[in-house]
This record gives sequence, C-alpha cells and structure tokens, in this order.
Amino acid sequence: MQNKIKIYGVLEEDAYKQIVMCAEKGDYGVLCADHHIGYSMPIGGAVAYRDYISPSGVGFDIACGNKAVMTDLSSDDIEIKKVMDEIVRQIGFGLGRPNPKPIDHPVLEKIAKTDLKYIRKMHPLAQEQLGTVGSGNHYVDLFKDENGRLWVGVHFGSRGFGHKTAMGFLALARNMNFEDKPKDANNMFSLPTLLKVNSELGQDYIHAMNLAGEYAYAGRDAVVKKVLEILGAKSVFEVHNHHNFAWQEKHFGETYWVIRKGCTPAFPEQLSFIGSTMADESVIVQGIDSKESRESLYSTVHGAGRVMSRMKAAGRMKWKRGKRGEHYPVRISGGLINFKEVRKMMASKNIELRGGGADESPDCYKRLDDVLKYHKDTLKILHRLKPIGVAMAGEDVYDPYKD
Repeated sequence: MQNKIKIYGVLEEDAYKQIVMCAEKGDYGVLCADHHIGYSMPIGGAVAYRDYISPSGVGFDIACGNKAVMTDLSSDDIEIKKVMDEIVRQIGFGLGRPNPKPIDHPVLEKIAKTDLKYIRKMHPLAQEQLGTVGSGNHYVDLFKDENGRLWVGVHFGSRGFGHKTAMGFLALARNMNFEDKPKDANNMFSLPTLLKVNSELGQDYIHAMNLAGEYAYAGRDAVVKKVLEILGAKSVFEVHNHHNFAWQEKHFGETYWVIRKGCTPAFPEQLSFIGSTMADESVIVQGIDSKESRESLYSTVHGAGRVMSRMKAAGRMKWKRGKRGEHYPVRISGGLINFKEVRKMMASKNIELRGGGADESPDCYKRLDDVLKYHKDTLKILHRLKPIGVAMAGEDVYDPYKD
C-alpha cells in the first residue's frame, strides 16, 4: 500500500501537496472531506508511518478534541440566557487565560514528576490553565437533540502546555534548545518533522504527547463538570474523543504509527462527537466496518472544515495582554465578515451567543452535512444536536475591563 493517498471531498490543492510531502516516508495517507491547509501537515489528514512519529503532524494543540454529554434535563428545563451568562462567568476563555480558581488532577502530579526536565518546568503553566477553554474555534455549547434532551458539548485541547510541548520538540529535532522557537515554525509548508520511533527523542516525544493527551482529557472533563454544576444536571451518556494525536494501530496487516491532525478516529462501533459551525447542527456518530472505512484508516472529519482564513474573515488583529493574564484582540483592519450581522443571524435562530468573532462566522466553514456525505459508508449518525447556546473566546467574554 506504499505511498497511496485516499481522498474524500473536494480536493484542496495545497492540502494535497502537504499530504504528499508528509506521506513520502510513510506508507499511506488520507485526506478527509473537511481537509484544508495546516502547519506542515493538512488539517483533516492522516498518515501511516512504520518507523516514525511526527510532532509537526500531531501539531501544536496536542489531543485537541471533543466531549459531549447527554444530561437528564430537557432543553425546556433551563433559562438559557442565565445559564450562558454563568458559563462565561465561571469558566475561563481566551488565549493564555489562567483559571481564576485553580483545580487539581492526578495528571498534574505526573507532569511534576516526569523524568523530562523541560516538561516538569511547565507544571505551573499546566496547573494554572487546567479547566480553561482557550481561543479560536474552541467552545462550550449547549444543544438539544431530536427528542428535546439537553446536551453539553466542548471542544478544546491541551492549552499552553500542549503548545509549548509541541514547539519544544520541533526545536529539539533541529538540535536547538527546548525553549527555542524554530525559524520555520510559522511556515505552513515546512517539511514534516519526523523522529525515529525507537530513538530516545522519539520515545521522549511519545511520553510527552501522552501526558498532553491526559491533560487535555482532564481539562474537558473539568469544564463539562462545571457546566453540569451550573445546570444542576447529571450526565446520562458521554462521548469523548480527540483528533490531534498519534496512535499505534494495525492496518492492512501491518502495524503503523498513525498521525491524525484534525482527523477523528472512527473504528467500528467507536462513538465520536463532531462539532459544526456555531449556527449549525453537530452530530454524534458511530464508526462502521466497510471497505471505505478500512481505506480511510478508520478516520473521519473533525468538523465542517475551514474555507476562509481568519485574517480574511476578521481583518488584521494584534493581541494585547489583559490584567487577568489573558490576551485579547485589537482590530487593525477590517475583514470580509460583518460580525454584527452574524449576531443578528444567531439571534434569529434563537441561539444565545457569548463571545465569538468574525473569524468563527459560519461563512468561514463548509457545511458539516456536505462533508459528512463523503464519509457516509464509514459511519452512521446517531444524534443530531441543534445549538441553543454558544460560548467562545471573544471581546465580551474575556473582556479585560470587567471581572
């Protein structure tokens, strides 16, 4: 199967160039239907390597993922405006945002006691950000399903701890210090960073990646727990999955390290929560066994797929640091999206929006149903979740002028 590439959806040429480049030392590549260009490896891509692990393939937000919880409440049981206000009051959103009420978790002790000195040094950062959400397309949402049942859904990863871990290993792979920033770290077409799995550095990365994975899961668990407390609800069913990671798996009778970036594992019977845009339905899916699913490396989309860059949508921004440790955007020039109109559209759909920005407008993305149709022979949809409340980083959420 060497160097074969399976493509789903409408091909984006730059993403294809990236997956070809990444698969050069691998055996098999996949582009899911939500694919688009990413750093070094395309988002929505997967590559199977026999002997390599790839920090650039996993990316900067190690173990970014989704958790969805069906509650014991109906969507009619809550005052959505009050609940959304409490969510953004009690949960930290934003780049670099520390948790005003630090929490504890066993993964923090693992980070503090790891043999990797440069990972141990990040323990204070990991501790202060655990249970916060971050920026970009990361969110805390409330949904109602086809039966009116209330769901909680979150999407975020390993925060600053994961980002610094990724950047550090990109530096170490270039014979630099862990704290250094490689010159090509912002070059989208950087060659893939590949580490021999059995090398000391490769094994160190696998250990650090798994720590970041545990940390990401702990963060999502903590945020969902807090939302359930705000709701006064109980969880009756949960789905938890991630999509920026490396797994050792068997495919085509061989054992591989499969690198997935923005790409959800979808093995037979496996459940996944796949988010959509802030205005559209998300889904709970289950993988099925088929020729198509085997050829996809049992992979599927992680979202709708971006079609407009953040700068094109929102214009040029610069970041300032607020008094609570968060960073907030200040606009330099305008973009194509009028976010006031987006807010009006959200209100017309009876969706309570907190935060967000032009760069997360639905017009920046494909439609989730449009990309899922290309994967119809690899999964089945179990639930459709309609958004009723959306909370993301944004000027009215991590406003530095209020507490």
